[in-house]
Amino acid sequence: MTLLEDASALRTLHIRARGWARVLKLPFRQQRWRGHAGEFLGGGTGSSLDFQDHRLYLPGDDPRQINWQAYARTGTYSMKLYREEVRPLVDVILDVSASMFAFAAKEQRALELFAYTVESALQSGATLRCYAVAGAKHQLLEPEVILSGQWHDHVSALIPTQETPVLNRLPLRAGAMRVFISDLLFPTEPEAVLACLSSRNGRGIVFAPQSQEEADPGWDGNYEFIDPETGLPHEHRVEAALLQRYEAAYRRHFELWKAAAQKHGIALARVAAEADFQKALQLEGLSSGAVETA
Repeated sequence: MTLLEDASALRTLHIRARGWARVLKLPFRQQRWRGHAGEFLGGGTGSSLDFQDHRLYLPGDDPRQINWQAYARTGTYSMKLYREEVRPLVDVILDVSASMFAFAAKEQRALELFAYTVESALQSGATLRCYAVAGAKHQLLEPEVILSGQWHDHVSALIPTQETPVLNRLPLRAGAMRVFISDLLFPTEPEAVLACLSSRNGRGIVFAPQSQEEADPGWDGNYEFIDPETGLPHEHRVEAALLQRYEAAYRRHFELWKAAAQKHGIALARVAAEADFQKALQLEGLSSGAVETA
């Protein structure tokens, strides 16, 4: 049984993730929000206790916000303005391509990132939506199903594919924080994916689980490789020159993703699978702006 199929292990993972989310949070303080009433600074004015400014009274304004003390002094009706407090919108997208679960450590890190993101959003009081995506297909995952650990059956119908996740088919909400959890190991140009995360005033974040077995495999000799997406075997002899070309191509791939993410204003954090979760997330998460301290 894999971790994804073990409901009890997934529930335990969420308990641990609640602790991580109390130390490192999604970067809600980095932007103004529009949404339902909540605790974060909004993009307009509202009725919190945090006074912001005055303006002249206009027909249709709520008379309860008239500053009667100022009227007594000046004879002019003016309104008290307060900072609007809102609940952020968070759309979480989990890539469930087979390569995400190719190694035990990488599968663990991918599911830890998903649990952390869900718990951080819930602790903030955000309005949360989660999707599993494989190629052109996606599945909505309700928060209660995720927290129960019994969501494997909901994504099992998403057939593993070599296709790039198609994010423009997802009903992503305008102005939402959009968190994409993916190893980014697909051949499509980064812009095709990243543009969907930043469109319609979205705040894009990418968490990429990184496996040392992929970055520095140490191959030498004859191997039978199994394509994780198709399950088909491929026999190859790996010599030093071929290994060097692979490692160089791997580095260039992620250099392109980081450059494209910076261009689109998207925080991209590659999170090592072999290190302690909180330390690994903090290492690139804070510097990239993908997370912030509590």
